[in-house]
Amino acid sequence: MIAAIVLAAGRSSRFGANKLLQPLDGKAIVRHAVEAVLASKVEAVLVVTGNESELVKAALARLPVTFADNPDFSTGLSSSLICGVRCLPPSCKAALIALGDMPFVTPAAINRLVDSFAHGRAICVPVCAGRRGNPVLWGRRFFAEMLALGGDKGAKQLMALYSDLVYEVEVEDEAIHRDIDTPEDLSRHI
Repeated sequence: MIAAIVLAAGRSSRFGANKLLQPLDGKAIVRHAVEAVLASKVEAVLVVTGNESELVKAALARLPVTFADNPDFSTGLSSSLICGVRCLPPSCKAALIALGDMPFVTPAAINRLVDSFAHGRAICVPVCAGRRGNPVLWGRRFFAEMLALGGDKGAKQLMALYSDLVYEVEVEDEAIHRDIDTPEDLSRHI
């Protein structure tokens, strides 16, 4: 089983309001991100909430996802990653770590990662135009080390530590680089 952890707990400090709840083409940014994961080959989706948790859950109403509330979301990204990894089912062989502020990532790009993992890869990262992006698919063997992360950093440091196990998956999708951090970012897409 491959599950997805969608990180949707942040404070959106650069945006000035909860960016995940901002409308984009008639629905919240986070809903776009979650719907793309649901439309992929990933078998289960876990959304980690924190900041304005109930509003984020409402924005994802009626979607077949599980929620995990991170009470420590203000301590940084790693706390949300840890919260998500702790909630994965025992049958989970890998986890796609997706970001709730990346509404343009396509199911096709996610499926390329899932397919690469199925061919024995340990860490699958999408690459477009020579640059790595998100989401990233991690094999179960890294979960214990993810649980030991700290601060406002994700698992990128583990990618450096295990660089020989990182498999770059070429995708024709610039969306793997496009997140929404500021109102200006959003206005470029409206």
